[in-house]
Amino acid sequence: MSKPRIGITIGDINGIGPELIIRTLKDKKISSRFIPIIYGSSKVISYYRNIIGAQDFHPAYYDSKGHVKEGNIYIKNCWDDKANITVGEATEEGGRLAALAMKHAVEDAQNGLLDGIVTAPINKEAMKKSGFEFPGHTEYFAERFNAKETVMMMVSMGLRVALVTNHIPVSQIIEKLTREKIISKLVILDQSLRKDFGIEKPKIAVLGLNPHAGDNGTIGTEDVELIKPIIVDAKNNGMHVSGPYPPDGFFGSSQFKKFDAVLAMYHDQGLIPFKALTFGNGVNFTAGLPIVRTSPDHGTAYDIAGQNTVEISSFRAAIFEAIDIVNMRKELKEMTREKKERKERTEKKEKSQSKSN
Repeated sequence: MSKPRIGITIGDINGIGPELIIRTLKDKKISSRFIPIIYGSSKVISYYRNIIGAQDFHPAYYDSKGHVKEGNIYIKNCWDDKANITVGEATEEGGRLAALAMKHAVEDAQNGLLDGIVTAPINKEAMKKSGFEFPGHTEYFAERFNAKETVMMMVSMGLRVALVTNHIPVSQIIEKLTREKIISKLVILDQSLRKDFGIEKPKIAVLGLNPHAGDNGTIGTEDVELIKPIIVDAKNNGMHVSGPYPPDGFFGSSQFKKFDAVLAMYHDQGLIPFKALTFGNGVNFTAGLPIVRTSPDHGTAYDIAGQNTVEISSFRAAIFEAIDIVNMRKELKEMTREKKERKERTEKKEKSQSKSN
């Protein structure tokens, strides 16, 4: 199996993204496992290379024609003009260049030149200043790949927490929690666990919306009238789904260890316990896309940008997760092809024997 081609977007040039990329990829034990292609600017990488003292880090130039060699690290210059780097600040230019790097990576992926994309952190304030129209990476990738629905899933050490709603105000959660949306997210999660993680019969826990999962309708009716019927229908359709569970007790008692994934109703409900349990090692994975996309579980960390003190654990985990999922998809595709060929050979043989008889 050939090594995966993974595009790495530079993120906000004023944050820790460039440092994460350099410090992670200069470790041959990491970069030798795949073909890394950085999307950003060689000048920005050079600026941070000097700050952190990585003078031996020299990626080769990439021209998007697909000509790469295993063992090399590549960089694609996504803009020609010199970038104004203002370390530790949210700027319009920082947001604009981050979006430009994402655009180039997506286009190469759509042209079949990448197997996956790992995105370095962006800053929502900077992105908004630049006119970026999406709440975050997840929504941007969903539109660019024409995915009707995707699932934001946080992954770390066997714990997988997926969300029904992502980056929306708390005041909008109820209106967004429709039967159709919850079912759609549940189905995508189930399919992803099978296709991307190789789990044949995934067990999924669904969290309730209200405190105590509604206490049988005494604290809100959504858990009884909306969520529970969906779980019953999912079970009747062959899915291994349980709930709705009160989130506090579910995580507090470590009940999550009994499941392959957890579906939370909204952002903080899922991410607060996830980060409390795994912070520094978590990965954000977008399920439901035709391409693999991961990112670290933290932001731009402006307060430590340019100080050469960043911790690369989460970014490294995002790269390894992307590699593993790409390889899993390839393996399952090959298994499906072989199964189909065996079936065709068997049918051909049976047909031949029938004629001879």
